[in-house]
Amino acid sequence: MKKKILVLCLLLLMTGCTIVRIDTTSIDNIVDVVLSKDNSLYNRVGIGYKYYVPRGVTYIDSNETNDRLYSNGVYYYLYLNEIGYYYKDSIKYEEKTYKYYSRKIQNGSKIGYLEITKKKNLYLIEFVYNYAKIEALVPLDDIEMTVLNSSYILSTIKYNKNIIKLSLDDGFLTTTEETYDEFTSKKESNSFLNYEKE
Repeated sequence: MKKKILVLCLLLLMTGCTIVRIDTTSIDNIVDVVLSKDNSLYNRVGIGYKYYVPRGVTYIDSNETNDRLYSNGVYYYLYLNEIGYYYKDSIKYEEKTYKYYSRKIQNGSKIGYLEITKKKNLYLIEFVYNYAKIEALVPLDDIEMTVLNSSYILSTIKYNKNIIKLSLDDGFLTTTEETYDEFTSKKESNSFLNYEKE
């Protein structure tokens, strides 16, 4: 009986879960760890795309392929490049040493870059990855959290090629207009004067 309990305890210890710790003080570590995971989560769906909005980030509104998100005083502006995805456009980026942070990112077939530029007392984050771009203007203390949230959003974007192909057709959103006037009659009627003449 003691041997069985000992074996069960050893088995439990050896088959424990693996935890990946994200060091949130290093931008490089945040980007590398989050983008290396194959996430299939999503909780936001648009025409031709879907993605995951992390806890603490709120979806505000969208205008076609531009979404606006909010978290802890920071607005995120997300642009989804569906046309670039459909035609498999490539991104050419050269790292810039004069920026606060500049890095080219490549993870398999997905490429992009992360660039942080100081603008007076704030920092402009431009994160391009997976045919999408997030821009945010943040204070220095919020850079790491903004990069973390942006990494989750950009890494979970999935496109629907069939819907994008339909939306690129010329007749996708065409409508027909019909003039409607409520004060005119649809059928012809004989007036009273015509009746009098007869």
